[in-house]
Amino acid sequence: MTLAHESRVVPGANYEARARAVRQAAYRMRHHVLNMGEVQGQGYVGQALGVADMLAVTYVDQLRYRTDDPHWVERDRFLLSTGHYAIALYSAFAEAGIVPVEELKTYGSDDSRLPMSGMASYTPGMEISGGSLGHGLTVAVGMALGLRLQGSDSRVFNFLSDGELNEGSTWEAAMGAKHHGLGNLIAMVDMNALQADGKTEGIMSIEPAHEKWEAAGWFTQRVGGNDVDALLAAFDAVAARAEPTGTPAVILCDTRIGAGVPLLETREKAHFMRIEADEWELCRQQLTEGATK
Repeated sequence: MTLAHESRVVPGANYEARARAVRQAAYRMRHHVLNMGEVQGQGYVGQALGVADMLAVTYVDQLRYRTDDPHWVERDRFLLSTGHYAIALYSAFAEAGIVPVEELKTYGSDDSRLPMSGMASYTPGMEISGGSLGHGLTVAVGMALGLRLQGSDSRVFNFLSDGELNEGSTWEAAMGAKHHGLGNLIAMVDMNALQADGKTEGIMSIEPAHEKWEAAGWFTQRVGGNDVDALLAAFDAVAARAEPTGTPAVILCDTRIGAGVPLLETREKAHFMRIEADEWELCRQQLTEGATK
């Protein structure tokens, strides 16, 4: 099953069917993440599980793309600023049919098209090489402006982390997007409250994040990032007011590290996670049990 679509969703239409498709995809994507993580025995599994709902909404419900033509000129662009979240995006690519599911077992291996950090030169569907945080939104601003100048109605989605809100370049880009009236730009922020060196609040507080984005001139919403209904409603609100020349939009998504797998949701060292060999099957069992409740 592939989830590619070439036309935009009508906000509010077929809502129950849309939500069901997103939940089913997010469930499969979490299994993909666990399968990939087991290849290396460690990685950014917690983040990937946490943002599965966000990426499922994006690829199942929002993006305009073709599975067999990642460079289709009329596609919407999805920029993964947080390159270490690549494992999460690969799971979405597998669901979308951009990458074969069987290829996921090569994750992080030598000569694989699926390196542990996102590389545009290696992986079909990967628009930029993310990594050094704070660059994604700057690229997105330039891309959105370029598309508008070309007369394109394609949108640019930029996925970034709450840790990137510590970066000055992010806020320069945010001001630039407002200045240029980039109504074709949508930012998605994973507000999981955790960075490599500890909790975001302890590294450098970013709150009140909602008010800061509003002050920068963006249409701002904050929702539960693991609440599919809330995510769909937020994207519908963006679509209802979107214009090529207008106000850029940001959706701040409060997510849970390890969402869907209780064993990992409560793990203290969760940024780069080591999972023991005998725990992977337990993780899958918990994920399956949770989906059937």
